[in-house]
Amino acid sequence: MHKTIEELQDMQPVVVKRLQGAYANDRLAHAYLLEGPSGSGKKELTHFFVKLLLCETPIDNVPCETCRSCKLYESGNHPNILFIEPDGQNIKIDQIRDLIYTMNKTALNSGRKIYVIEQADRMNNSSANALLKFLEEPEANVTALLLTERLNAIMSTIRSRCQLLSFQPLSRPKLMERLMADGMTGSMAATVSMLTQSEQEAKRLSEEEQFADERKLVLKLVETVGGNVHEALLLIQSDWLPLFKEKEDAERGLDMLLFAYRDIATVKAGLETARTYPDMEETWKQMALQRSFDVLSRQLQAVLQAKQQLPRNMNRTLLMEQLMLNLQEG
Repeated sequence: MHKTIEELQDMQPVVVKRLQGAYANDRLAHAYLLEGPSGSGKKELTHFFVKLLLCETPIDNVPCETCRSCKLYESGNHPNILFIEPDGQNIKIDQIRDLIYTMNKTALNSGRKIYVIEQADRMNNSSANALLKFLEEPEANVTALLLTERLNAIMSTIRSRCQLLSFQPLSRPKLMERLMADGMTGSMAATVSMLTQSEQEAKRLSEEEQFADERKLVLKLVETVGGNVHEALLLIQSDWLPLFKEKEDAERGLDMLLFAYRDIATVKAGLETARTYPDMEETWKQMALQRSFDVLSRQLQAVLQAKQQLPRNMNRTLLMEQLMLNLQEG
């Protein structure tokens, strides 16, 4: 489901203003490079802008949604628009050659022709050079939209021939607001919004049974290690290692553990910052009373150190056991 203009303006006000201004003043660039983190609205704004460029009867620089072009676009059948995405690991030269051939053909519909390259940083050298030649001699009625999360991976000569549109990450309060508006609980929204800035990724995590189990285990471990380190060590063997067996999961687990201790530290300091685990507020208050700032600082450092060691430490059992001992000692 595409975002409304109000939602887009809320997500990326500066980019929306620039695109609408360029359209209203008939000062369109022949190529745009949309860069920013996942979930920042690049795809949503691309759909809006493409539809605006194709729309026959726009209203206040917004697509009408009712003309033939708008309906063709919504159905995925507009002949003047071409989407390119990686074929396997890369965008290959044959894909760019087909794109150039299509853009040079006489359009079935009158008006502007548009091509969108998603994950443009995945072009290999051959495909990037082929696109560069096309960008160097732009057709008057052709508009390019290149999307990327890795601006530095785009060839500098391609960057120089595009108008850069930088997308800011969605702020955590806004992300939480959007997630809760879609029915997510406040406590889950608070947790997933610490792990990702992508609304789509946040929703995926919240719907996974494994992630719910991970969240519960992290909280259980924090409570356990504070009381009995031997129970915590057993918990690592019986529950943690089987659940966090993949590297990505292990990294996320340590992040979640770090955020728990950060919550306790902010509670002790009396800060009103949004917690990662607001449903644990009363437990955090009790733990904050039992720990000094010095102890909490050492516990945070212990988790950070484990995070740094994780990529180069193949023995995660020893890593986690040592972390439990460090947390217990404070």
